[in-house]
Amino acid sequence: MARSLAGDLSAYEALVTRYSALAHRTAAMLGAGDEAEDVVQEAFVKAYRHLDTFRRDAPFRPWLLRIVANETHNLTRARGRRAELTVKITGLDRPGASDPADPADPENAAVATDRRARLLDAVRTLPERERHAVVCRYFLQLSEAETAQVLDLPVGTVKSRTSRGLARLREEVDRGLD
Repeated sequence: MARSLAGDLSAYEALVTRYSALAHRTAAMLGAGDEAEDVVQEAFVKAYRHLDTFRRDAPFRPWLLRIVANETHNLTRARGRRAELTVKITGLDRPGASDPADPADPENAAVATDRRARLLDAVRTLPERERHAVVCRYFLQLSEAETAQVLDLPVGTVKSRTSRGLARLREEVDRGLD
């Protein structure tokens, strides 16, 4: 990062290489969908243009992810889309399923894939504020402090939004099991 701040383009290229996949996942999980690549490219360009605003004592990852989150928000707002899907999770376990401890079993692999898809669908139904907090904390595995920095929120707000989001996910899963 120090070399990038000094104007070394190859050093910035190394940062782009290192953080591209994470930035792409962030954009996709925050609602960019098929346009995640465009969001990531724009975020890296903006980050480079604004390197002079980067605090040398701060970590690069949360700073970059905040830019990605802002760009994703701008994209979804510009196209007038609110990522609130109305997909309802159905039962997660089927009676008579194979041994769940055997991940090599094709049936278990299919069930696991289906569960992941339904979880992602349920996360997408969360209100945007709660979805962003849950995605940062659990899908991107950011700390509460990093999530607060990425979303430009107080840590207490991150905690409450995460808690509300998890409660809504539990309710959705419980409804699907009825």
